[in-house]
Amino acid sequence: MIVTFHIEYRTSWGEEVRILGSVPELGKNNPEQAVALTTVDGIHWSNEISIQLPAEGVVEYSYHIYRDGKAIRTEWNSFPRRIYLPADVKKSLRINDCWKNLPEQQYFYSSAFTEALLAHRERSAIPKSYKKGLMIKAYAPRINSKYCLAICGNQKTLGNWDPDKAWPMSDANFPEWQAELDASKLEFPLEYKFVLYNKEEKRAEAWENNPNRYLAAPEIKANETLVIADRYAYFNIPSWKGAGVAVPVFSLKSEKSFGVGDFGDLKRMVDWAVSTNQKVVQILPINDTTMTHTWTDSYPYNSISIYAFHPMYADLKQMGNLKDKETAAAFNRKQKELNALSAIDYEAVNRVKWEYFHQIFKQEGEKVLASKAFRSFFEANKDWLQPYAAFSYLRDLYHTPNFREWPQYSEYNAQEIEELCRPDTADYAHIAIYFYIQFNLHLQLLEATTYAREHGVVLKGDIPIGISRNSVEAWTEPYYFNLNGQAGAPPDDFSINGQNWGFPTYNWDVMENDGYKWWMKRFQKMAEYFDAYRIDHILGFFRIWEIPMNAVHGLLGQFVPALPMSREEIESYGLSFREEFLRPYIHEYFLGQVFGPHTDYVKQTFIEPTETYEVYRMRPEFDTQRKVEAFFAGKNDEDSIWVRDGLYALISDVLFVPDRKDPNLYHPRIGVQHDFIYRALNDWEKTAFNRLYDQYYYHRHNDFWQQQAMKKLPQLTQSTRMLVCGEDLGMIPDCVAWVMNDLRILSLEIQRMPKNPAEEFGRLNEYPYRSVCTFSTHDMSTLRGWWEEDYQQTQRYYNQMLGHYGTAPAIATPELCEEIVRNHLYSNSILCILSLQDWLSMDGKWRNPNVQEERINIPANPRHYWRYRMHLTLEQLMKAESLNEKIRELVKQTGRNPEK
Repeated sequence: MIVTFHIEYRTSWGEEVRILGSVPELGKNNPEQAVALTTVDGIHWSNEISIQLPAEGVVEYSYHIYRDGKAIRTEWNSFPRRIYLPADVKKSLRINDCWKNLPEQQYFYSSAFTEALLAHRERSAIPKSYKKGLMIKAYAPRINSKYCLAICGNQKTLGNWDPDKAWPMSDANFPEWQAELDASKLEFPLEYKFVLYNKEEKRAEAWENNPNRYLAAPEIKANETLVIADRYAYFNIPSWKGAGVAVPVFSLKSEKSFGVGDFGDLKRMVDWAVSTNQKVVQILPINDTTMTHTWTDSYPYNSISIYAFHPMYADLKQMGNLKDKETAAAFNRKQKELNALSAIDYEAVNRVKWEYFHQIFKQEGEKVLASKAFRSFFEANKDWLQPYAAFSYLRDLYHTPNFREWPQYSEYNAQEIEELCRPDTADYAHIAIYFYIQFNLHLQLLEATTYAREHGVVLKGDIPIGISRNSVEAWTEPYYFNLNGQAGAPPDDFSINGQNWGFPTYNWDVMENDGYKWWMKRFQKMAEYFDAYRIDHILGFFRIWEIPMNAVHGLLGQFVPALPMSREEIESYGLSFREEFLRPYIHEYFLGQVFGPHTDYVKQTFIEPTETYEVYRMRPEFDTQRKVEAFFAGKNDEDSIWVRDGLYALISDVLFVPDRKDPNLYHPRIGVQHDFIYRALNDWEKTAFNRLYDQYYYHRHNDFWQQQAMKKLPQLTQSTRMLVCGEDLGMIPDCVAWVMNDLRILSLEIQRMPKNPAEEFGRLNEYPYRSVCTFSTHDMSTLRGWWEEDYQQTQRYYNQMLGHYGTAPAIATPELCEEIVRNHLYSNSILCILSLQDWLSMDGKWRNPNVQEERINIPANPRHYWRYRMHLTLEQLMKAESLNEKIRELVKQTGRNPEK
């Protein structure tokens, strides 16, 4: 079959257009075999190609720009071009394409919309082919299954401008629509428009927002179909807006739970979302975090594998029933006991679940591991599954996740691990149980995903920015990471000392060399289970806050990559550089303020005088925060914490931090204006430093960081069709908004953390449409908790944002919470996703009587226990009719339950 491809693209000198597709004649998706198109003017490119009809009858293809044999630009291909070849091999196709840039409404092309929110589950047939055909193709993703795109025009076939008689188009390749007209019955010139057609009522409801489309008399030969592609149709219909709920899986509770939420409960949460007209269920990371088998493993952002799921999320009932009735009865008793707890007992839950895993594996394991379904799963996931299982076994065998301390296998060797995992070894049973558990978790989450999609609900996952330094990835692929640094965040509303997550940072240069393969695989695995995801700390793709290993707090960090300052440049701002700026400033006049009654103890033990009167320095044995931390390890009394934290503050009291690579270059220390070394400067020096500081943190890096992000994010965010949301909180350079807008990434908007530093509260009606709005995240207090934290602030919110006179109530009443929730639902954001606690806050009968129990995480506390559970069961929540009816009504009132 002859297919002629045409595209208009204005190339620069030395560039050429090539086509790449799914069949051998188009290079079989191998970039080195892309087929060149020819041109006479450098604008109009074409090639006539004979294609063998593939078995499935479908060809996918895309266009690329090459220079010197290398692809330098690729069109948007998250939703590939697709042609259905007619069975008649004598037929030829002539395709007129246009270059596809990232669509402005790219979110509608994501799997969140095409597979769940606006899914067309029953597709119409491929259009009938004519001897002389004119095929018109158009993109219109904002159409649900009750409607279709149709063509109305100046032809009898097209209804002679009667929209109710328009020609319906096929959604076989939704969100692309196509129709083939019998060209022999058309009278040219052809004029037409697209209409939005209600299939149930058999009538058109809207015309597209364009002037008439026009086609002069094209030459169409016998046995040829001319394809006019890449049209876009838009209609004046209300903006699509949805509501959703955010809740960690571990926090879910049903009558069937085992003391912690599981993947079975996720389906029940989907049921509640459906019953209240919500469209999204957002969760926290669900990867395995098992390191010590203690409650400290409850932190979900410190996983030992970016692929493996945490075993505690297994729904034990779905894994099978134990045949031993006595053992089964004992587990049932334990289930009731653990499920009655108001908070998660992480250690007890995992201990009991593992007892169950051993029992069920003994009973069912051999049969499951021999099944065809398991073999298929194993082969598809072996690259990560086998190292993960071996790592988990060796972690327990050697009683540490720190593989550097293992007597054997401390350096990863793929062949050795392959041998260790052979079925005929003595270790195999201990390793294979992890295969078995991960297979069950895979099936259970996949079932929840399918269930959500079928019910028009999007499951939204979470991709943490960091990995643990004691993880499978750090063991198997250490070259991707800088293990000599600690990732974190500069000071923000969450933590005045910054955050030190302890994760290694990335070697982006190494990742760039192999096309970010590590990230691509990670995103693509995520797409098996989720249709939307939150990129945790998206700023990390622009630059990461890296803290030296000898620091505990985040204040002594620096951005990586960054452009440090030389001594000469610092002095060009009018600040005479001194070596003392690099050393902790410790003076007699403020020691009493910091240490109070412990001042003499500090002088005698931790600091020593210098040659300068009343000026001290840290003693060598305490000159880093890690040394101080070691000294105070296990001392948790109030006085010890007072002294320890004061010493941390002394050590970070420097004006500049040396660059991690070149000690002769410097970074101004973040937030130093609150410290004593800054206060010791004279007014002239303060002015010069502030000018330097402002330039460094808010202007100097904008273009540089934009370039860094645009190296990584375009291909990562377009490697799957998941809807992308970025967590862009904290110290945000201007370039973040530019990049997120260019790549169509949804931002995160939180009213009490406005993007505009001149405002105390965000303005909901000014939020960008391409955003997710919420009132609180897992890192913050809930709506009710925040209301009681700072009465002066809530008074201002009450008067300024809610428009009420008088004194604000001391607590957030259900009526007040309902007003705030309603305002958020009315916001301009495409998605309003509220925490479960904030949804519940609107109903005095159903919300938790204890506000403090609702907090999930306290970022300022690195040893926080993540154990929040719903105080209701999901079964009770489904029957909470006063609350559910209120949510349904609010969602409807605010236009977040779109009919079209």
